[in-house]
Amino acid sequence: MRKLCLLLLMIFTGVITANNSFCQIVNMESQRYRTDTTGWAGSVGGNFALTNYGQKVFDVDANAHVQYKSKKSLYLFLGGYGFLKGDQQSYVDYGFLHLRYNYKLTKVLRLEAFTQLQQNTITKIQFRYLIGGGPRFKLVETPKVKLYEGSLPMYEVEKETGVAGNITNWRCSNYLSFTFIPNKQTELTTTTYYQPVMFDAGDYRLLNQTTCKIKAGKKVAVAINFNYQYDASPAAGVTKETYTFGTGVDVSL
Repeated sequence: MRKLCLLLLMIFTGVITANNSFCQIVNMESQRYRTDTTGWAGSVGGNFALTNYGQKVFDVDANAHVQYKSKKSLYLFLGGYGFLKGDQQSYVDYGFLHLRYNYKLTKVLRLEAFTQLQQNTITKIQFRYLIGGGPRFKLVETPKVKLYEGSLPMYEVEKETGVAGNITNWRCSNYLSFTFIPNKQTELTTTTYYQPVMFDAGDYRLLNQTTCKIKAGKKVAVAINFNYQYDASPAAGVTKETYTFGTGVDVSL
């Protein structure tokens, strides 16, 4: 009970976490509020998942984020803190912070800049720092269908557990995001990321995340998530292929 209270306190006081505990790539498309109105928006949510990455692990986590939108600018701050239990051992495993800025140039073109800090014991990331930016294109936008594409070069500094020194790379974060809104209660978003090291196509990360949200009330929705990731060059002892299936509740503030 003390650990649970501490977890909730850290979330609501801004020690932020993410629900992508086993993914090295974080899907920001599922975290954007798509609205025509300006001002502040935010949410808190919880999640339960069973993940198989060579052994079975139970994951209970919570997340929160804040978004501010003006006529041409969008500011997004996301993060979280996760609790994991596997092999009869409970421990705090991962943390995450992400800050993103989006500026509207035309109806089709946006410019994005972001910075990110994360750590993850399971994937042996002692810390990883990212900073990058680039264009974002709105390919299709109708009341029911939205399609976005982006290509953002980024600089990466990573420290693996048990390895001396830091690893630095330039990567290109390419993504394609599709959203389908069949009615006011349901929203389906699927996003695919491809992140190769520049000038080394053999070293890449691939992620597909699909999220379905079904409203259970004015501010409450049930969220179903599926993540699949392939890392061509993971840390020593970490499997190249991981997946996560989970369901949880999302509460809008």
